[in-house]
Amino acid sequence: MKAIIVEDEFLAQQELSWLIREHSQITIEATFDDGLDVLKYLQTHQVDVIFLDINIPSLDGMLLAQNISKFANKPLIVFITAYKEHAVEAFELEAFDYILKPWSEMRLITLLRKLENHVQSSASQSPAATRPAPHTINLVKDERIIVTDINDIYYAEAHEKLTFVYTRREEYVMSMNMTEFCQRLPDEYFFRCHRSYCVNLSKIREIEPWFNNTYILKLRDLEFQVPVSRSKVKEFRQLMRL
Repeated sequence: MKAIIVEDEFLAQQELSWLIREHSQITIEATFDDGLDVLKYLQTHQVDVIFLDINIPSLDGMLLAQNISKFANKPLIVFITAYKEHAVEAFELEAFDYILKPWSEMRLITLLRKLENHVQSSASQSPAATRPAPHTINLVKDERIIVTDINDIYYAEAHEKLTFVYTRREEYVMSMNMTEFCQRLPDEYFFRCHRSYCVNLSKIREIEPWFNNTYILKLRDLEFQVPVSRSKVKEFRQLMRL
């Protein structure tokens, strides 16, 4: 089980890390003291559990949890905080647990056992092989995470280490390269037609011959035309039965 810790007090962060390592099989992948850094991390990493303080810089723990609650694959959230007044809101967001500071060691150990039992039980009831392909993807705009239907994406374009993603009316910027982004898309709907482009096959309106026996793809609803590179022509022809 993978976890991250979000806590801006260094000693509290260290103590919690030690207890988790000492009393569970949970692996701590990273620690953070800033909410926005967590959002950026979760765009390229998947974890099972987040140990989350509320009073943190940039984006407080409750706002961070609200964003995470919209994820297609939501990690479990354990709030560890000095603020008891947020408990109701936390459980409305389906938090796994809400622990008040100062916490006792036994309270944490009990929580860790409960977490491991929960994950083991969920894994046995829902084997990975039977899980359906995702129908949504998390896109980023203005530091907000937008849960987007896969079919709303028309195409994606590489810009060095970033990927620009286009729907009919919106543009999103993902802090990952094109290869990483394409791995999140279902192969049956999307095709990497060029080193710099990935296209939603269902959005192609017209296939126009181009120079060097390649093609330009005209998309429904958009003026932009997506190229097919020479190295991808054969695969594209087979895919589209040309």
